[in-house]
Amino acid sequence: MTPKDYVSRTLESLSDAEIEQVAEYLAFLKFRARRLGKPTFDTEQMAALYGEFAEEDRLLAEEGMAEYYQGLLSEDTR
Repeated sequence: MTPKDYVSRTLESLSDAEIEQVAEYLAFLKFRARRLGKPTFDTEQMAALYGEFAEEDRLLAEEGMAEYYQGLLSEDTR
């Protein structure tokens, strides 16, 4: 049984109140699809952001490394 067949058969067994709820849900799904639309992906923008944040990440990773290294040395000499 296909999903479409399942939905059709299930709809036949619903009360009028349940059919109304299904109709409201379908309207919501259509509204959400229109509102959200298909996401776009700008590769040039992503590349620029990657480059910008890669440098920032590198600087943050290096920050404090001298103190960390000194702490490791002091633990080794204890």
